[in-house]
Amino acid sequence: MYSMYCINETVRVPPKEFGGKLEENILKLAREEYEGVLDEDMGVVVAIAGVENVGEGKVVPGDGAAYYNADISMLVYKPEVQELVEGVVSEITEFGAFVRIGPVEGLVHVSQIMDDYINYDAKIPCFVGKETNRQLKKGDTVTARVVTVSFKNSISNSKIGLTMRQDGLGKEDWPRLAAKTKAKAGGKPSAKEKDEKEKGGAKK
Repeated sequence: MYSMYCINETVRVPPKEFGGKLEENILKLAREEYEGVLDEDMGVVVAIAGVENVGEGKVVPGDGAAYYNADISMLVYKPEVQELVEGVVSEITEFGAFVRIGPVEGLVHVSQIMDDYINYDAKIPCFVGKETNRQLKKGDTVTARVVTVSFKNSISNSKIGLTMRQDGLGKEDWPRLAAKTKAKAGGKPSAKEKDEKEKGGAKK
């Protein structure tokens, strides 16, 4: 989810930035330093919204820059477990689909893509449901649920797990395709449902 934070930080202003309006220069420097940075507690800094309450500048011997304390407001993004998110499929691989959600990517493992037997077509590439004929390929817009979040020091080292197997998730046209498939089958249980039922009976 997206949140707004306000933090008090010290911003280093080099001599080349001494001209012009101080707040505008500090805002520019704060954007260069913080935007796109991951904080394990807050999340990914999407944008620096503003700078307020700039204090008096301080100098450090041997450093020509000036240091200013300021309140920096920022928009951050941190997905929460069980949160519903909408994103775009950025990559299809044999083991799953990567989905771009805001400034980060999450992985939908192949086992969490849909409640159907699926085939992987490496030529396109895409995933195709055996019975529902649902397809998933790069560029598709999907709705997913966050199941795991692990933020570690950088975006590249962080992992977000997603699922689309629950009702109402996945691509917008999936429920319609599933209804058509069921109508053609005359309401009969799918091969997967039969298989799961037989396995359940065998356990008893």
